[in-house]
Amino acid sequence: MALLEARGLKKTYPQGKQSVEVLRGLDVTVDQGEFVAVVGPSGSGKTTFMQLVGGLDRPSAGSVRLAGEPLETFSDARLSAFRRRKLGFVFQFFHLLPTLSAEENVCLPRLLDGEAYARVAPAAAALLERVGLGARRHHRPDQLSGGEMQRVAIARALVADPVLILADVPTGNLDSKTGQLVLQLFRDTVKERGQTVIMVTHDPRAAALADRVIGLRDGLIERDEPTS
Repeated sequence: MALLEARGLKKTYPQGKQSVEVLRGLDVTVDQGEFVAVVGPSGSGKTTFMQLVGGLDRPSAGSVRLAGEPLETFSDARLSAFRRRKLGFVFQFFHLLPTLSAEENVCLPRLLDGEAYARVAPAAAALLERVGLGARRHHRPDQLSGGEMQRVAIARALVADPVLILADVPTGNLDSKTGQLVLQLFRDTVKERGQTVIMVTHDPRAAALADRVIGLRDGLIERDEPTS
């Protein structure tokens, strides 16, 4: 069953009196429960693709249908609510709030959606336990290692039970051992929870753990193939 359908996806940015076409008409379908890696050289359009399918930016042309919903028809307010309730984001630089504990950071997406902390905290604690940080749930980000902060970010991405997790270079700031642990968490999420992961990566070893690799070059799909 298709979870994501992107058709004719284009993105153009103004650059002085000219414009730069970053994406030049992508057609991508991702099924529920797939783990997809997006690879390609710098400037190929990987992060722009991620931003468009995650509703963080709007395409210049084309459409994105996610979980049956046409994102281009949404108002900004509805799009923001959709992101909070349906999507989980994991970034290279973690984006944890420094004054909040690990548990509070994990709770944040559901708190922003109006839920009470007492209702969300047990789920956050369970997710932190699942990523091996149950004993660190009251620590702030400055008391955690880079790998621990990324695991907090993954728990935060999972707390609203999203239909799609978007990970933009999630192991870019981690050593190889910690990076493998983080990648295995994504692999387990797909296998155990049936969730879908799209991950941008520069690391061919990370891409090899996915079910499928989409390679971009100059804003076009160069390859789209299973890893095995």
